Amino acid sequence: MVNLIKTNDLKKVRDFFKKFNLPKENSHKGQNGKVLIIGGSSLFHAASLWAAEVASHFVDIVHYCSTKENQKIFLNLKTKFRNGIIVSKKDLIDYVKEDDAILVGPGMIRKDKSNIKNQISKIHFKNQKDLIDIKDEGLYTYFLPKFLIENFSQKKFVFDAGALQMMDKEWLLKLKTPAILTPHQKEFERLFGEKIFDLDFEKKVELVKKYANKYKVIILLKAIKDIVSDGEKTYVVEGGNQGLTKGGSGDVLAGLVVSFYAKNKALESAVFASILLKKTADVLFLEKGYWYNINNLIETVPLVLKKIII
Repeated sequence: MVNLIKTNDLKKVRDFFKKFNLPKENSHKGQNGKVLIIGGSSLFHAASLWAAEVASHFVDIVHYCSTKENQKIFLNLKTKFRNGIIVSKKDLIDYVKEDDAILVGPGMIRKDKSNIKNQISKIHFKNQKDLIDIKDEGLYTYFLPKFLIENFSQKKFVFDAGALQMMDKEWLLKLKTPAILTPHQKEFERLFGEKIFDLDFEKKVELVKKYANKYKVIILLKAIKDIVSDGEKTYVVEGGNQGLTKGGSGDVLAGLVVSFYAKNKALESAVFASILLKKTADVLFLEKGYWYNINNLIETVPLVLKKIII
């Protein structure tokens, strides 16, 4: 059975958000969520910052780790991201251990894996330092999720963008806690090796459910209608508008997913994020038409959530 949620059906949206965990009364710093966001590269740094910025609205602490390949960008991050804590690669594993949920991938470099097979075969890990010492950003994007899955299989992971395009799907079977994957249709094809883009909608739903079940993950397939499944329960989220085609909306979605996963169930976190992003696009359309930007989304998302649940 497929559960359809339309963002213009406010009663159904509010009913679903009754499952959403609000900050607890008398709670202290850190008790309402700590997340780690790993992303960015010497070429792309805005994507991971957008994810981190939106996450800062919803959890107590955001830890952010990016590349040092472009030293100027890295040193300037503290002036661009003031709502979280920037951590270096050498301290990365300490925060993997500490935080409730971890997002890996936005803005990370992708390479054709067939062209780096020889390099992959020559790298052997003995410890964390071997991972940090990888200079090639594409290789780092490949080995980071592999290392994290193999050594921290119990953690809550969200894999997005570059991580999805470089990782091997078989790694997912090693996880003890279900990961959330947030692919667009081409990333889905690249990860699972099956064409989905040109299929009719019902067949897309079947494929998302099939691979979520096979690899014991939650898949949030980003499209005009989002498809979210854990292999048993499946949701279709309908809403939003063409303004969400802008680069960066997927990074905001990933930031929402990891924020919610810190203190909510995996499937529900993915559905919460999908509904909230599309509902925010609906609200912005009334003010700006299609011509809103990513900062508008980040600023408006908390106001939309407030109207839904408070």
